[in-house]
Formats: sequence, structure tokens, C-alpha cells
Amino acid sequence: MIATPATTAAPTARALGRKDLRTLMLAALGGALEFYDFVIFVFLTESLRQLFFPPDMPGWLSTLQVYGIFAAGYLVRPIGGIVMAHFGDRSGRKRMFTLSVFLMAVPTLAIGLLPVYAQIGIAAPLLLLALRIVQGIAIGGEVPGAWTFVAEHVPPQRVGFACASLSAGLTAGILIGSLISAAVNTWFAPQQVLDWAWRLPFLIGGVFGFFAVYLRRWLSETPVFVAMRESRQLAQELPLKQVLRRHGGAVALSMLVTWLLTAAIVVIILMTPTIVQQRFGIAPAQAFLGNSLAAFCLTLSAVAAGLLADKLGRGRALLIGAIGVLLSSYALYYDLNHGAEHFLLMYALAGTFVGVVGVIPTVMVAAFPPPVRFSGLSFSYNVAYAVFGATTPTLLASPWMRGLGGMAPAYYVMAVALIGVAVALYLIVKRPPDYVG
Repeated sequence: MIATPATTAAPTARALGRKDLRTLMLAALGGALEFYDFVIFVFLTESLRQLFFPPDMPGWLSTLQVYGIFAAGYLVRPIGGIVMAHFGDRSGRKRMFTLSVFLMAVPTLAIGLLPVYAQIGIAAPLLLLALRIVQGIAIGGEVPGAWTFVAEHVPPQRVGFACASLSAGLTAGILIGSLISAAVNTWFAPQQVLDWAWRLPFLIGGVFGFFAVYLRRWLSETPVFVAMRESRQLAQELPLKQVLRRHGGAVALSMLVTWLLTAAIVVIILMTPTIVQQRFGIAPAQAFLGNSLAAFCLTLSAVAAGLLADKLGRGRALLIGAIGVLLSSYALYYDLNHGAEHFLLMYALAGTFVGVVGVIPTVMVAAFPPPVRFSGLSFSYNVAYAVFGATTPTLLASPWMRGLGGMAPAYYVMAVALIGVAVALYLIVKRPPDYVG
């Protein structure tokens, strides 16, 4: 039986307690360490393209190849997400929450030990691709599992804050990656980076990952899952089958908001440091300084966005964030195309409005009832991220998109932000079912 809002097991109304805060802190810290492992790859695009592909390959083509390998991590996310979500809905959230971190730590450490093209030829990029695929499987279970986990540990009226705290932890992983990338490019000469220093962020990430596995030993199963198991409300058939048959609207809504999340994170936060180096001649250290500021602002604003969702409602908070992404992405790239005099300020502003990602998981968590929540959220999020996350880097690096000029990245983000505005208005006007209270 699929639970309805009236019959779903959920935490009773209460204040956010010390145990809740401890759970949020451990989940966010573990998520930060794992997400660092996943995103450090894109920050090192310049080094990876020179090291893992033939030296006579055109720069734009080797960059496209690295983005293709990066995109492979997104394409396989649904595999990890669907499998882990199935067992998360049937056997428990905590087990899958811990497994995903372990599956991320191993390939990250291995990338830091890989031989390069000059040593083993074409086998080098193939091994890099294989390890990236394992990373994608791991992150496919991590992100939706983490949102489900924290949302089911807190009172219904604090789900926005809980999901935003976890999102802030994930974006803190981006900040850590940006800071370490900036440090590598500042402390070492370009040739030293290519010789050996590029390995350091991956080796550090592997150690981070195993530390995150240790941290998650101290987490407990969610009260919502325990209550469903005790009252025998767990899904009796394949959870994903129930999602596709009975919750198609929730799937569509979740995919659309994931597209907004993807555009904001992938373009503004992950790709912009490389874009500004290649197209606008900004020095690596300056590019990563700007990115660090943006990621820092994003981490703080994600929490603020979650609090706003608890206070104003998910639809209104999403509307404010989507409009902010639209305007700030335009301002950032307009400045870049006119001399980049205010690059750091504009990048920080854009990062602040990317904080809309703090609202998006709350929208998805509320869209699915607990017995199939992990599967519904995981399928929607991972399939959408596989499609949009995989195609965005290669699309923006393509000759066609580059032909649109220096504003092309902003145009893409602005178009997707308009879709976010449309979804927000739908939530405000239509008020679809809310399964968290």
C-alpha cells in the first residue's frame, strides 16, 4: 500500500533537538568529503587534458574528451541510484548511506595513483574513465540517500533546514575542492603541477572518503523508516515500479527542478573556473579564488534558502532563487565579456543565488510518500542529472555553443532558470500533494 499524507509515518511535531543537530552535522560533513571526491575532477581539467591525451591533440578536443569522461560519471548515476534506493526503501537508509561513501573513496584514491598517457598510452584515459564510472555509481546513491536520510530525522516543519544543511555540506565539498585546487596552482609551478602535484587533490580525497565512512558509523536509522518497518508499511513490490505507475507528476516535477540545480552547479560553480581561464585569460589562481568565494557564498546561502522554504513555503523560496540565478548569471558573464573588472564580486553574487539548491531537495522530498521516497527521489534526480549533467559540459564546449560568443554559458543558465520560475509558480498556484506535512 502507498501511504497518503494522512497515513504516512512521520515524526510528530517537536523542536529540533541535540540528536537531530548531531545527525545533520555528521551527515553534512560526510557529504562534504564525498562530494569533494566527485567534483575535484573538473577543477583539474587543464592538467588532466594535457596528461591523459596525446600532446598533438588540439586543445579544444582534449578538453572535450576530459569533459566527456567527467560526464560519464553523470551518465551512470541512475544505476547506482536505482540499486541503492531499492535497498534503501526495503532494507534501510543507513546501510546505503555508508556504502556510497566507500564506493567513492576507492576510485578517488586510485585516480591519484594512475599512470598518464606518456607512460601507458591509450590505457591511461580508459582507466580514468573506468574509475570515473565507479565514482558516478557512488554519487548516484549518496545525494538522494542523504536528503532522504536527514529529512526523515527531523520534525516536518524543519525539513527545509535539514535538506539545506545537507546541501550546504555537499557544496562545502566543492569549496574544499576549489581551495585545494587554488593551493596547488599557487604553491607549485605549472610544470610541477603536471609532473606530480596534480595527484595531491585525489590522494587527499581518498583519505577524506575513508574518514567519511568512519563518521557514518555513528549515525542511526531514520525514525520514519523504523516506524514503517514496525507497522509493515514498507513497499511490498518493486518501489521504482510503484513510483513510475502512481507518481509520474512528482517524477516530472523533480526532474525539472534537478535541471535547475544541474545548470547552476555545473556551469556556474564547476565549469566557470576553466571557462574563464580558457576564454577570458584569467590566471588560474584568480579563477580559483573567485570560485572559492562563490562556493563559500553558496554554502551559506543554501542554508538560508532552506530556512526561507520553512518560513515562506517551497514554491516562494524556489521562485526567489530561480530569479536570482537568472539575473546573477547574466551579470557574471556580462562582466567577463567587458573586461572582468568586477569578476570576484560578480562571481560571489552568482554563487550566492546558486544557493537555490538548498530549496530543491525539499521540493523533491515532499513530492514522494515515505515507502517509495528514496526510489522516487533517486530515480528522478539521477536520471535528470545524467541527462543534463552529462550533456551540459560537452554542449558548452562544442563549436556550435562557442560560436554564440562569451555569453553562451549565461544564456544556457538563464533559459533553465526560467523553467525553475515556471515550476515555482506551479507549486504556489496548484499546491500539489505534500508528503512531509
